[in-house]
Amino acid sequence: MEKMHFKARINAPREKVWQVLWGDHTYPEWTAAFSEGSKAVTDWKKGSKVHFVNQENEGMVAMIHDRIDNEFMSFRHIGMVDKDGNEDLDSENVKSWVGAMENYTLNDVNGATELIVDVDTVEQHKDYFLEAWPKALDHL
Repeated sequence: MEKMHFKARINAPREKVWQVLWGDHTYPEWTAAFSEGSKAVTDWKKGSKVHFVNQENEGMVAMIHDRIDNEFMSFRHIGMVDKDGNEDLDSENVKSWVGAMENYTLNDVNGATELIVDVDTVEQHKDYFLEAWPKALDHL
């Protein structure tokens, strides 16, 4: 896997950026760059599962690896979920990227917030991420 890095400077305090990143109503807005109608189904607690799904309720399954409010959120991707809510955690389709990490770091910089996103990816998703991540961060 390859680690990709994305960065954005947002003219808002970390607390506001955190709320926009993980809010039930705001998460779908900035993640529309990846898939229109995206949502995260979780309780946002450290150790909990997250279903990152599209409008058909299909997508990825992850665990919240770490969480420090207003500073850091880390996800470990563990599989896929189908529209019926069935999880695929061990098929050949997911084995190449299971364990991929997705980390969000928020830093104070002169009254603004620097958001750093580190994402593990496989070659087949690299071009997609290079296009989608900057759009998503611009929306923030």
